[in-house]
Parts: sequence; C-alpha cells; structure tokens
Amino acid sequence: MDVLIVYETVYGNTRRVAEAIAAGFSDRGEARTVSVAELTGEEPGACDLLIVGGPTHVHGMSRSSTRRSAINVAAASGSDVPDANLTVGVREWLSQLRPAFQGQKAASFDTRNHGPAFLTGRASKGIATGLRKAGFTLIAEPQSFEVDATPSVGPDQLERATRWGGILAEVLDSAT
Repeated sequence: MDVLIVYETVYGNTRRVAEAIAAGFSDRGEARTVSVAELTGEEPGACDLLIVGGPTHVHGMSRSSTRRSAINVAAASGSDVPDANLTVGVREWLSQLRPAFQGQKAASFDTRNHGPAFLTGRASKGIATGLRKAGFTLIAEPQSFEVDATPSVGPDQLERATRWGGILAEVLDSAT
C-alpha cells in the first residue's frame, strides 16, 4: 500500500497530525509524509491514496497573506516555525494540479482552532474540493483536528488522527 500525505504547516501542528495519520497505516505498509514546500511545482505520482492537509486560516485554506501573518505571529511569540519561508501552500499546489487523476483515491484533513466549524471554518472542505477538481475520488469525509490557543495539538487529537489513518487503511483495503 503506497500512501502519500502532503501537508502545509506553520506551527508544526499539521505536520504532527500528518505523522499521526501515517502511523495508522503502520500495519499495512508505509505512509510517507511530505511538506507541500517540498512538492512545489510537482504533481503527486501514482499512489494508492493521497491525503492532503493544511491549517485553517480565516475560515478556509491559507493564502500567502494569512501564512505571512501566522509566521509573523509565531516568530513574535518565539515559537518554532518549521516552514518560515513557505511561499506556496496547499491552496496554490492544488490549483496547479492537472485534472488527470481520475480514479485515484484521496482524503483531506485540516487543523483548526477549537470550536464549532461554522465559527472556525474548515480548510479540509476546500482541500476536498481541490482534490475533486483534479479528478481524485474521496474515500472519506474531510476531517478536522483541533489545536488549542497555544497553538498546539493535543495528544487526544493525535490519537484520533492515528485511528483515522487506520480507518482509511481499512477503507482502502476493502476498495482493492
């Protein structure tokens, strides 16, 4: 089973969730995680499942202005910024994908502030739309993993992400 998990992160939370999702595939093969910054200008190769995730900024996927703002806030607070030079995020990467992935399976997730989705927004819905436009077939509903005000992702959310990875592995196994 070849699984590719592409993520965008500013504070590192979305990377941690991506790694937890990958851990859910450990019994069934390898799931690779890669920052969207490393894929700029590239399309995903053939894989059994593509999972894409990013942070929720201003009710949806990040934009260059919201990424700059988040990076500035993180730097001012002394937080570690893993991708401080991130100029292309998931939104831009998805928009450059050719609609050539008919039949390939995908799933989406986001990290967002704690609270009802109608107040916080959900980047995962926009990511799912971008995946569909590129021809992918979604095998699960978009998922959100909450961060607290620090912002950091709690162990309960990481455990939930690992369980979700296991669920995706089962769905993928049953589909093949």
